[in-house]
Amino acid sequence: MDFRPKFGRRSRSAAALVLLAALAVVLSLSACGKNGNSLVKGKINVVTTFYPLYYMAHEIGGEDANVVNLVPAGVEPHDWTPKSQDLQLASQAQLFVYNGAGLEGWTEDFLGGAGSGDKLLKVEASQGVKLINGSGGETGEGGLSVDPHTWVSPKSAVVMAGNIRDAFVKADAAHAAAYESRYQALKDKLDALDAEFAQGLAPYRGRDIVVSHQAFGYLCRDYGLRQTAVMGLSPEAEPRAQDMVNIIKYIKEHKIKAVFFEELVSSNLADTIASETDAQTLVLNPLEGLTNEQEKAGEDYISLMKRNLQNLQKALQ
Repeated sequence: MDFRPKFGRRSRSAAALVLLAALAVVLSLSACGKNGNSLVKGKINVVTTFYPLYYMAHEIGGEDANVVNLVPAGVEPHDWTPKSQDLQLASQAQLFVYNGAGLEGWTEDFLGGAGSGDKLLKVEASQGVKLINGSGGETGEGGLSVDPHTWVSPKSAVVMAGNIRDAFVKADAAHAAAYESRYQALKDKLDALDAEFAQGLAPYRGRDIVVSHQAFGYLCRDYGLRQTAVMGLSPEAEPRAQDMVNIIKYIKEHKIKAVFFEELVSSNLADTIASETDAQTLVLNPLEGLTNEQEKAGEDYISLMKRNLQNLQKALQ
């Protein structure tokens, strides 16, 4: 994939305007910015691909890091592809954090286009998490149809945070002690969240949940639940008519009380199924991104995961 702008036959004045605009982008990225989308001198500059990684990197990096997230609030990361300015941003950073496990299919070409050589440290945050394949079974690296939603389980999030901590220390050894201290504080919060999920879902082990998007495999594996998804690993996958019939039959037979949907995609399918089965609809957030309202309200990974636990308990009671 070529991320360079494609220019056709244009007048010299138009070409000059394009060059000036490109120069403005470069200058803005090189300067200290106040809008959170620029690089900052005197700090380690970190680019993350989407919200959970931004949250972890921001918590660990603290005052020693400037963390910029590529996917903006309110945008579903499965829908998002990078633009030339994102490439420019990454090429000048010191650390690039991506999920891996097949989530960001554009990463290889994107990093190749950055042309930063060894200066940009690339971190696959999901490294070390035991992956699940698309059919629900576990798989090793290189398995097909891998479920990329590793971060949805607090247990996996601890592993991912450790990988990000290691990257900070490698890229900026002078602040290693500070990174380690902030990592331990984050780990304590994630461990406490893990304990809440383990205790809160213990009475419901072996129970079924119906979700609109197959994003909760790691959460279900780690806390003893089973997910049945209306759609596949990508929230844009369209179910067939027979799939809908089967899901409705499944809900009725298993007396499922709620159908879960997520906030960054339409709830139409969940609403349709709920109306056919008398089940209620509840939010189960895959934490792929914050809405603009959540961002303004100061919500974060921990608070939204706690709300997920509350909704799971509500549906399973």
